[in-house]
Amino acid sequence: QVQMVESGGGLVQPGGSLRLSCAASGIMFNMDRMGWYRQAPGKQRKLVAFITVSGVTGYGDFVEGRFTISGDNAKNMVYLQMNSLKPEDTAVYYCHARNIVGEDHWGQGTQVTVSS
Repeated sequence: QVQMVESGGGLVQPGGSLRLSCAASGIMFNMDRMGWYRQAPGKQRKLVAFITVSGVTGYGDFVEGRFTISGDNAKNMVYLQMNSLKPEDTAVYYCHARNIVGEDHWGQGTQVTVSS
C-alpha cells in the first residue's frame, strides 16, 4: 500500500517562504509523476505543480514563477519551494502521485497559512 506523507506546512507572513516535502513509501508501480495540489475552504482542489520522472515540470497559472518543484526519483520524494507567499496561497496542500496506468495516490494534506 502506498503512503504519502507531507511535511513543512505552517504559518508564514506575506512575502515569506516555505518548503514542503513529501515522501512516498510502499509499492508504487511505474511512477509517472508526483506533484502538489491545494484546496482552500469552499473551493475546488487545484493543481499547484507537478514533476514527471523524466524531469518535466508544470505549474498552475497562479504560481507566476514564485514556486519551484523538485524531486528525487530514487527516494520517491518531491519538494515544493514556495517564495513570495501571498494570503491567497492559504490552503491545505496535498501531495499527489500517479503511475503510468493512471492510479492516483494522495497524502493527508498539510496546512499552509499566509497571514500577518
